Amino acid sequence: MKKLVAYITTGYPDLNFTKDLALSLGENGVDTLELGIPFSDPVADGPIIEKANLKSLQNGFKLKHLFEVSQEIAPKIDTLWMGYFNPFYHKGMDKFIAEAKKAQVSGFLIPDLPHEEALLYKDEISKNGLHLIDFVAPTDSKKRVKKIITNSSKFIYLVAYAGITGSGKKEDLTQIIEDIREFSKTDIFIGFGVNEKTAKEKSQNVDGVIVGSAFVKILLDDNLTQSQKIIECCKLSKIIKNEIN
Repeated sequence: MKKLVAYITTGYPDLNFTKDLALSLGENGVDTLELGIPFSDPVADGPIIEKANLKSLQNGFKLKHLFEVSQEIAPKIDTLWMGYFNPFYHKGMDKFIAEAKKAQVSGFLIPDLPHEEALLYKDEISKNGLHLIDFVAPTDSKKRVKKIITNSSKFIYLVAYAGITGSGKKEDLTQIIEDIREFSKTDIFIGFGVNEKTAKEKSQNVDGVIVGSAFVKILLDDNLTQSQKIIECCKLSKIIKNEIN
């Protein structure tokens, strides 16, 4: 059974909604939740997720809210924190590790942390029973792929194309998938541009998909009530889970 990872932006439209949505998604096909840490300059994300980030910050999001919400969510659905390195650096990786363990969060995704710098933190994260997800891009050479994924755990995040989330580009990933398989037995999950229309095709030859913009687009729809947003997100998760399996 291929896995579905869903990204949502913490605190948008509000913290209670984040909790309700997370738990509902866990009951409707989502295997792992990426709780996005709102940040003012989300360089890897497209305009949809960027807008949700900014709205959450405008609503008063603080890191303490991430920690509090996660304590209610993570014991019930496998949860990762997805964020840019700036908050981790300023708050301290030790603080994030301690809070993740307290909340039963399983690890971190930090897309703007280069592999060489990630190595400074990976051992400590691993020693604490957590995962730091490795990213591989289609532009990475075979030599670099081997270097990046030598000690990968949980899953390898295969970026579907060079660019930002939600832009829907398309690249032939056959070779990069073969390269990853040659050097690691860790599951490969594909992200960027995955939605209900593309999930079936993109999930070929990988073990799961990561969906963000398609969910956040629903959250940004002001024509829907909060209850309707949850219903629509759950419908979407069921459709995508069915498409990839």
